[in-house]
Amino acid sequence: MESTAIGWWGVPLAIVAGILRGSAPFLLVSLGECLTEKSGKINLGLEGTLIMGAMSAYGVSYLSSEAIANWQMAWLMPVAPWLGVIVAAIAGAMLGLIHGLLVIQPRINDVAVGIAMIIFGSGLAFFLGKPFIQPAAPQLPTLQLGSWSDLPVVQAALQISPLFLAGILLAVGMQWWFGSTRSGLIVRAVGDRPDAARAMGISVKTVRLVCIVVGSSLAGIGGACLSLYYPGLWTEQISNGQGLMAVALVIFARWQPLNCLYAALLFGGAQAIGPALQAVGIKSLYYLFNATPYILTLLIMIFTSSANRTLNGAPGALGIIDPPAS
Repeated sequence: MESTAIGWWGVPLAIVAGILRGSAPFLLVSLGECLTEKSGKINLGLEGTLIMGAMSAYGVSYLSSEAIANWQMAWLMPVAPWLGVIVAAIAGAMLGLIHGLLVIQPRINDVAVGIAMIIFGSGLAFFLGKPFIQPAAPQLPTLQLGSWSDLPVVQAALQISPLFLAGILLAVGMQWWFGSTRSGLIVRAVGDRPDAARAMGISVKTVRLVCIVVGSSLAGIGGACLSLYYPGLWTEQISNGQGLMAVALVIFARWQPLNCLYAALLFGGAQAIGPALQAVGIKSLYYLFNATPYILTLLIMIFTSSANRTLNGAPGALGIIDPPAS
């Protein structure tokens, strides 16, 4: 075993750093999927949306920084990555609009459309993102919560993205919104009893379309976290299936936004185990430990496969294909 400068005490520190860095995409995508599923629809296409968001954010950050440099307006440079986040949200919303317009039609299967959107979103991102694989784009700023320590390792571990903090506030806000506001109750009614919602004069198609678009927009911002914060680059393998894992994460969270926050922290920690052990010299099982999030996803699907458990908290109309209009 190789020695390391940080010692074994660095393992929990590295895992904490991984939780703080790697949880943001899980959190934002899972909140977007939670909103979508609360309305009674499933969006497996968030994997493609996540990749498209990552590419859009990185490309816009790079191109806008080049333009700012050419204009000799260096004071505008911090704006470049935030422009990338905005465009990532818009790109996610556009993919969500396509997905939503399809799945709100009668006799359309959510899963089939989701698979098609994974292929479409990923393929479009790979095609448009070829020029951005090598160039370095400006990254999002971080909050330096480790400035109290003199140790560079601690300082590096406690660099927090503002998007992660925004995700925490969003989870708390969504939890309150679903339970305490009229619009939140409308979304729940559409997801649980769409026929009753129609009888109340609620446009089920409109509510579901808005939820899908907003949920996809959050997934696009999750992609911006990947390319502009951690790992902070654009490659075609950047998501590693996080968009699909978010669907399992929502099931594990029992369709509750606050539980999505806790589950995202768990997945972020699981993702950090491999790099943390590598930091102390354990490299022989590196790839096995890197598979921890996928193993966790499989375990969640196995332990929630019971009919009684699966229905606990699930929206009543989830996965049901809409019949043709009478």
